[in-house]
Amino acid sequence: MIELIDVTKSYGRPDEPGTVSVLKGVTLRIGQGESIVIVGPSGCGKSTLLNIIGGLDHPTTGRVVFDGRNLAELADVELARIRSREIGFVFQLHHLLPQCTVLENVLVPTLAEQGGSAGRVSSHDRRAGMLALRERAEALLARVGLQDRMSYRPGELSGGQRQRVAVARALINRPKLLLADEPTGSLDESTSQSIAELLVSLNRDEGVALVVVTHSRELAGRIGRVLELSGGTLHDRGRP
Repeated sequence: MIELIDVTKSYGRPDEPGTVSVLKGVTLRIGQGESIVIVGPSGCGKSTLLNIIGGLDHPTTGRVVFDGRNLAELADVELARIRSREIGFVFQLHHLLPQCTVLENVLVPTLAEQGGSAGRVSSHDRRAGMLALRERAEALLARVGLQDRMSYRPGELSGGQRQRVAVARALINRPKLLLADEPTGSLDESTSQSIAELLVSLNRDEGVALVVVTHSRELAGRIGRVLELSGGTLHDRGRP
């Protein structure tokens, strides 16, 4: 589904002494529905690699191919559409909108799509589409155990609950790929375990490919395949 081919990432000009090479010839293939975890020491480039996989950043050299499309060759509008519709993101900081309810936060990624189709569909079809999206949002919140918190705002939730909202939001558009960057990094051990169980079950039940960057041994031990980033290169450590 997605393939990285000889990807490098450097910061600074190649001809300057201060150039820092973060990724050095990374090649990676991720199949549909596969789950992998990327581990490695702080500052080794794990988040940079995840951002490149998700099209949030571009490699210095090499290619990132998503469903046969070279992300570097796409117009900004098309790349934004892929990030919105086909890739879900979960970060260590949930980035929820504090003024919106839990349900509204989950629906935020659908707004651009609704706006883009406003002139192409009838008002009846648009209302039906909005109803279907609301039903999916409610079903996802029930799936993550927050069916009784839909009208709450983020400030009224615990850290673990806010992260569950972020997971539901990432899945609202039925993405093919879910990327999670240290999703349990700011949570206590018990809450981290519940988030780990949630991600693994969603990978299985939703059929979404899962890529997780983490320092957590608990989370790494639950994911299908472990890759270690060290010295700018990836090493396959197999299954836990």
